Amino acid sequence: MKFLNELETALRSKFPAFPAQSPLSLEACPAGQEGDFTINCFRIAKFCGGPDGAVAAVTEFLEQHADIAKVAAVKAFVNITLTPAALFAAGAADVKSLLKNVQLPEDQRRRVLIEFSAPNTNKPQHLGHVRNNTLGMTLGSLLKRLGHDVIEINLVNDRGIHICKSMLAYQRFGEGVTPESCGKKGDHLVGDFYVKFNTELSKELAALREAHPEFADKDNDELFLETELGRSAQEMLRKWEAGDAEVRKLWEMMNSWVFKGFAETYTRMGINFDHTYLESQTYLLGKDVVQQGLEKGVFTKREDGAVICDLGKMGTKVVLRSDGTSVYITQDLGTTLRKFNDYTPEELIWVVGDEQNLHFKMLFEMLGRLGYDWAKRCFHLSYGMVNLPSGKMKSREGTVVDADDLFDEMSGLAAAACAERDPEIPKEELERRGEIIGLGALKFMLLKFNPRTTMIFDPQASLRFEGDTGPYVQYVCARVGSIERKIAERGLTVGEADWSLHDHAAERDLAVKLFYYPEVLRNAGEKRDCSGVVDYLLDLAKGFNAFYRECPVLNAPAELLPGRLKLAQAVKEVLTDGLNTLTIDVPEIM
Repeated sequence: MKFLNELETALRSKFPAFPAQSPLSLEACPAGQEGDFTINCFRIAKFCGGPDGAVAAVTEFLEQHADIAKVAAVKAFVNITLTPAALFAAGAADVKSLLKNVQLPEDQRRRVLIEFSAPNTNKPQHLGHVRNNTLGMTLGSLLKRLGHDVIEINLVNDRGIHICKSMLAYQRFGEGVTPESCGKKGDHLVGDFYVKFNTELSKELAALREAHPEFADKDNDELFLETELGRSAQEMLRKWEAGDAEVRKLWEMMNSWVFKGFAETYTRMGINFDHTYLESQTYLLGKDVVQQGLEKGVFTKREDGAVICDLGKMGTKVVLRSDGTSVYITQDLGTTLRKFNDYTPEELIWVVGDEQNLHFKMLFEMLGRLGYDWAKRCFHLSYGMVNLPSGKMKSREGTVVDADDLFDEMSGLAAAACAERDPEIPKEELERRGEIIGLGALKFMLLKFNPRTTMIFDPQASLRFEGDTGPYVQYVCARVGSIERKIAERGLTVGEADWSLHDHAAERDLAVKLFYYPEVLRNAGEKRDCSGVVDYLLDLAKGFNAFYRECPVLNAPAELLPGRLKLAQAVKEVLTDGLNTLTIDVPEIM
């Protein structure tokens, strides 16, 4: 705001120690106190001779400023009430400038690489992947909105024993079925065989334990190679690594089915990766990094020939087995260097579940010890598990909620709600609207909580048009659109707004909320957490509904119609921008 810049200039003139990079900011006025904003003078006390000197200087300047209607000092805080004209000029009267102000200055923009999704090619994506995808794609969208150069990548795990399980089951029980012959998405078909493998394996394990009572206390992983299926899957993996033509042909065929299915899922979510790395092409990377680490003394050789890294309190980590084969962190070292060399980002972000917290702490520590300065700009966006009201999901048992099935359910529920409101909606429009509202509700609910929170996702609750949901926010945009259409239908003339006439508490509250939008997005980007944007959009939508009840727009007096309409339109534009930043579309009608 103009008066804040002028205040900073005045303070620099009065206090030579006042810094060029001002610590002043407008904060929300504390509940129960009068004012639009407050200035925390503790932030500038050391530059102004203490808290009392800061409060006195700020108060003296503001009491003489034409934009300020009232000033009240409360301890080290100065509460400010702006004139209506100044308050609405801060955003409502010029929403284009407000939205433009979201962009960071050029010198604060960065090149950021985000890796997310990382599915396996042995099954379709499920609700857990949907949370990962939503967190990754929305963070990328937010950072782009702030002006950063963002590269979004995927690392697909397309090799390993779990892939061979699906392949072996297809080989034995598939009978030549294809996605086309059975009318099923390729990733779902392959997933069926992953479940089939584990069903048959369970039978073998049960028979094994019955025949060998001494195995009773051993877990399934320990007994895996004691079963015929387990040994056969392991042999298939060996053949794959040896380049066996028949095994590779089967692998390529089934992977192609899965990738086609994944592409449909990503398209439906609105995801478009800049690059997809395949683990089959990167799993051998990292061994040269380990050799370099040995030469630098970062890693050491154990007596059995294994290469280890002593990470102090984090423990000792094997980075190369005694037989010379790599472990997962070896591959991550090599893949991380490949990504950095390919894109030279200034920051690298991994969106991965919280069960890998220690893994990434170790990875970043190793990269730092290896001499890569950019290791301190590596960030693990850790997130908690997402469950359903019915409990946890288990992919081996086929009890997961597949992403595509969840999308269908959300879209169907949303379409049903729309049809209930307007039975005359054409089928094609109903499906389109259901998709926008349903997937928007899903993303909004997944983003509502801090990523680290383990959450329960309730499809029915997420779709309520009243409450802390995506449809609630979308509905405000649709309501403003309806107001605009009715004004046009009635042929009402809307002139220029006279903001000095707008002093209703609900109007002022909206203007204050709009002012904070750029700061909300910037804070969310800095924290790498979109839940703050969700909170803001809900708060703004609630503020609009309070305004809508207390301050008529369509039936407003002629002198108030222009301002109230412009205020409503500003809310719609900010809500739409915020939802779009969260990769959520907005229907014109609900």
